[in-house]
Amino acid sequence: MHQQTNAICQTIAAGQEYRRRRLQWNDRLFQENRQERGFLAIIPWHLCSHLNGGSEKVASQICDFALANDAVRATKFAANDAWGKYYRNIFGMAKMNQQLSILTGASAGATEAFVVVPFELVKIRLQDRASAGKYNGMIDCVTKIVKEEGPLAMYNGLESTLWRHILWNSGYFGVIFQIKSLLPEAKGKAQQVRNDLIAGAAGGTVGTILNTPMDVVKSRIQNSPKIAGSVPKYNWAWPAVGTVMKEEGFAALYKGFLPKVLRLGPGGGILLVVFTGVMDFFKNIRGDL
Repeated sequence: MHQQTNAICQTIAAGQEYRRRRLQWNDRLFQENRQERGFLAIIPWHLCSHLNGGSEKVASQICDFALANDAVRATKFAANDAWGKYYRNIFGMAKMNQQLSILTGASAGATEAFVVVPFELVKIRLQDRASAGKYNGMIDCVTKIVKEEGPLAMYNGLESTLWRHILWNSGYFGVIFQIKSLLPEAKGKAQQVRNDLIAGAAGGTVGTILNTPMDVVKSRIQNSPKIAGSVPKYNWAWPAVGTVMKEEGFAALYKGFLPKVLRLGPGGGILLVVFTGVMDFFKNIRGDL
């Protein structure tokens, strides 16, 4: 049951992710098609599959999306917890405060970025309509990137990914701490879940507002193969932000914001509830509760 639920969630999330990428790449054909379908285009990703090489690509891309998401989720809270202990020890503080929450979130984001970059690169290349026939799945994509562009190409876009995850995690964990301090103290499991949902959803929304511009330029940087003797149009994060603003306007930095915030806003709340529940479960087993 849990596997079926996860598969459904990953499929829906992958659809939103696919749509967001195409918007961020400034894909004219996709945007024209999106205007014809309207708001419903956010959910039914299979209707978009003809833009990306046919339905046989769907299962492969959902798998790649799930692998990247699992890597992020596994790293996010583990790194935040580890950095929290480290900073509390350095600064001699028994408990977290607002400033430490932001600092540990940013540090966890940087750690997370190193894990997720290769997954993100492969996912972006597979979702690109222009290279639909070039790659036959994740392994083939990795093999061809390493062969044609070198092993370091797997970390194309690392700098922009660092900024993306630093901004999201600092906003996410910083807002969670602040919201939880303002909410009534939980007196029972139901109230704890309520507080976690509210704080996590608010944190996910704020983190998405903060990091979407970096997400836009990261997508374009990673979708630009390295060619010897040429300088990519999108290379470093902040200059790329300037280029997008200059050529397309400020609003272009928030392309794909709606599907992203619909996924990461509520998802941030669910993620916090699940993490808290799992941690409480293991604490109970160890007798810490």
